[in-house]
Amino acid sequence: MAQVDVHITARDEQVDKPWIWRLSRDFNLVVNIVRANVDADMGWIHLRLDGPVEEIQRATAFLNQSGMHVDAKQRSVQAG
Repeated sequence: MAQVDVHITARDEQVDKPWIWRLSRDFNLVVNIVRANVDADMGWIHLRLDGPVEEIQRATAFLNQSGMHVDAKQRSVQAG
């Protein structure tokens, strides 16, 4: 299992999309909101993603393909 903190920036139409819901529904991850600031036309969010490395990679690829800017901030791998 891995834990990755990501900083995501969303603009315009991405702000209104339910992409956090998609992360928790479509990927085998626990998604925690650490901090966020969202307005009508722009927002950023700091998420903590917990789960298999492959699922975190798939989720961040999904976010990038959706037009959001994703930066990994911190990574840790938990023995399991």
